[in-house]
Amino acid sequence: MRTFKLQVQMSIDGYMAGPNGEMDWLTFPWTKDINAYLDALTAPVDRIVLGRRLAEGFIPAWAAGPEGEDQASIDKMNDTPKVVVSDSLTRSPWENAVVAGGDLARIVNELKAGPGGDIITYGGATLARNLIAAGLLDELHLLVNPVALGAGLPVFPDDGAYRRLRLVSARQFDCGITALHLEPKRD
Repeated sequence: MRTFKLQVQMSIDGYMAGPNGEMDWLTFPWTKDINAYLDALTAPVDRIVLGRRLAEGFIPAWAAGPEGEDQASIDKMNDTPKVVVSDSLTRSPWENAVVAGGDLARIVNELKAGPGGDIITYGGATLARNLIAAGLLDELHLLVNPVALGAGLPVFPDDGAYRRLRLVSARQFDCGITALHLEPKRD
């Protein structure tokens, strides 16, 4: 079975974006050590899963080649097939992306049961919370930025349920971000 990973940047108080989707608080520029870490994390990935709203910005941004990214990273993002989770889209307007709607657990379980390498999601916020709430992720890679937002779009669902996690590793990078690699504790 394939491994399904979440990689997300977050504030120390658990938000992946400000109240209106602001991302101006993210730590940049990144340093070589975090880039190497993320290259290793994504090396076995051969499928990207995105929520519709994130896909609308993510896919065109990588197609244009984001400033500061090396060509190998741009090619990896553009060449990796994508699944956009959406109940409002019926077909994909993007190259190398398909739309999947309906039951999230069914979508993820079909992807995980298929052949191939690891699967990664970067969110968006609603998709990440729904994946966490449903227990569909195998690994969480939280890139914790040294900033507290006080409010915003939370990474974790606010449903009153405990989410027991096992810390696999923690690593601080020269740019100030700390990566937490966590796995859900399963009963």
